[in-house]
Amino acid sequence: MRKLQLVYCLEPAGSHGVWGVDDYHFLPFIFGSSQLIDHKYMKPKSIHNEDILENFSSENKYISCIGFIKKVKKGLFAEHSPLLDDIRGVPNWNKVNSGLLKMYKAEVLEKVPIMLHFLFGWLIKW
Repeated sequence: MRKLQLVYCLEPAGSHGVWGVDDYHFLPFIFGSSQLIDHKYMKPKSIHNEDILENFSSENKYISCIGFIKKVKKGLFAEHSPLLDDIRGVPNWNKVNSGLLKMYKAEVLEKVPIMLHFLFGWLIKW
């Protein structure tokens, strides 16, 4: 997906700009933060450590997404991604993950224009 974004200079659809988690993705941040729950050494404030970004981006989705954002966006991280910058102040990954899940519910699952086109399968019959 990232290669397509870079090669074809794809613009995000329905972006929240600097007030969203990322212009393109949300779920990798949820999955990545859940991977980091109870991690011994890595804390939310570790996202500004270049060694961690370099060494752990292949193992963790959250760290990988942060590294990609820092690679493609110019300027101060706090200016182009203030929400992600604020998340680094959260004390642990469990709180980060639960907050992201609540945000996903509010910003995606509870939006009629999005869920209108979602196929529920056997759970909810039309």
